[in-house]
Amino acid sequence: MRFVLTRDSMSPPLLPGPVMNRHFLAGCLAFAIAGCDASSDTATPLPSAAEKVPTSVGATAAGPTGHADNANSLESAAQVRRRLADYVPVRLTADLSAFSARQKAMIALLVKAADGINAIYWQQAWGDKADLLDRIDDPATREFAMINYGPWDRLNGDRPFVADVGTRPPGAQFYPADMTKTEFEQSKLKDKTSLYTLLRRDGQGSLTTVPYHVAYKKPLEEIADLLRKAARLAEDDGFRHYLKLRAAALLDDDYRRSDMAWMDMKNNSIDIVIGPIETYEDQLFGYKASYESYVLIKDRVWSEGLTRFAKYLPELQRELPVADKFKAETPGSDADLNAYFAIYYGGDANVGAKTIAINLPNDEQVQLRKGTRRLQLENVMQAKFDRILLPIGLALIADDQVRHLNFDAFFQNTMFHEVAHGLGIKQTINGKGSVRKALKDQASSFEEGKADILGLYMVRRLAEKGELDKRRLMDNYVTFLAGILRSIRFGTSDAHAVANTVRFNIFKQQGAFRRDPESGRYRVDFDKMTTAINTLAARLLTIQGNGDYAAAKALNAQMGAVDAQLAGDLQRLEQAHIPVDIRFEQGLEVLGLDKP
Repeated sequence: MRFVLTRDSMSPPLLPGPVMNRHFLAGCLAFAIAGCDASSDTATPLPSAAEKVPTSVGATAAGPTGHADNANSLESAAQVRRRLADYVPVRLTADLSAFSARQKAMIALLVKAADGINAIYWQQAWGDKADLLDRIDDPATREFAMINYGPWDRLNGDRPFVADVGTRPPGAQFYPADMTKTEFEQSKLKDKTSLYTLLRRDGQGSLTTVPYHVAYKKPLEEIADLLRKAARLAEDDGFRHYLKLRAAALLDDDYRRSDMAWMDMKNNSIDIVIGPIETYEDQLFGYKASYESYVLIKDRVWSEGLTRFAKYLPELQRELPVADKFKAETPGSDADLNAYFAIYYGGDANVGAKTIAINLPNDEQVQLRKGTRRLQLENVMQAKFDRILLPIGLALIADDQVRHLNFDAFFQNTMFHEVAHGLGIKQTINGKGSVRKALKDQASSFEEGKADILGLYMVRRLAEKGELDKRRLMDNYVTFLAGILRSIRFGTSDAHAVANTVRFNIFKQQGAFRRDPESGRYRVDFDKMTTAINTLAARLLTIQGNGDYAAAKALNAQMGAVDAQLAGDLQRLEQAHIPVDIRFEQGLEVLGLDKP
């Protein structure tokens, strides 16, 4: 069977020869491995009806990745070694030969600054990193703790793998361990819901807040100094201005000016995303942002091929399949789409499932005034497609539909997922404030679900407008289904996995796909998939617009479970030794750069 991975439908030029060859060989290897396994493929026997099927988020029949272990039990050293194999190593590098010695020195400073974020994130996620590592004798377990930034298995329902650590606290280290939700909600502290404050107890035992820039003062001063040094070497005026403002923001927690400056940059070939950004780590309320970092090299050729899509954003917003009151906001006009090679991930970006695209800033006011920037991390995306998504599709998609699995579709689905974050509604229509604050701990999974479903909706609308090849829409649908199966394996502690599980179950209900009981493979129904996309998009946007926390929580509870049949299919992926995600080999040595 021949898999053609072209880029005609996207219009950017083909990858450079060596990159395209690596992709082709990786795809062939995945096909060969999966093909050998599929030659004797029979459906895994399903659990008996007497076995309990989970009914809420966090419960699975065999663990989120198919591991048939008690989610609350301690992972043994042997299990940890098996779990390490679920992360396939990927080198983060790029061709830096076109940059001057001055620019390479600047990149080295940015990488060092990005690396400094790791120490802060360790404090947010666990606490004392050295204390934890000193308690671990087994080398594999120590390595696994480094991957997970703590003693809980992020992609296996947060199961502990170090003795006597207990369950992962939903509020991480953002709140006192003994604080209740009621105590928090009754507190009169004005900045308690700020993205950038920690909740602590004062000398009298009462709740108080500590700003991030105070709590993490020393490492932030070191990172800010590195950014200022990098600014002095920057050749692009806009990037130099941004670096100075970002350094200042790290020291006072006022990020809006630097976010505006970041959106104003258009010509820089080197970029850094750094600071407290996403709120996934705070599973108690979803209020507190975690520190993360990316260092990126722009692919100018690919980026130029994506610019034509940005002009359609206001029109796509108006056409969303929901009542007008839920789409009255107008996205900023400066939004842009770009492709990058990622050369460093730090902090929250580097834990658990690795990001393949970014949509920032998250500040709703910046989004309304400037729009957002969608960054497609093409080298990481390519690695995940070759090593994970394609083998999953070959194992679980119907034989006559596997021809629809291709990188173009994966790239499009991912890109428009990020575009969709900027669409819809940011402020509730009934005075409940921002959607993020109204939906609290449900906000992250709902936002990811909305972005996935609206992204696929936009692919269809752009195809109907002639901007994408309408004849290849089935590629997007089938690759999307394989992507759902990939993301569900991230585990129920991951917002993307919860969103994908909800979508899988709703699509199943509506007949968007069928599972053949004989082969255990999935087949997409094109027309029913189209209908299901519109229906689910309207449902998610309505709940967001109304700030309906009860409805959001109920939907995730009712539809966010991995049932026994799906768990069995995920188990087949484990038996085929298909990785769950990737881990990076990265840093100055990998890039061939001198230490600053």
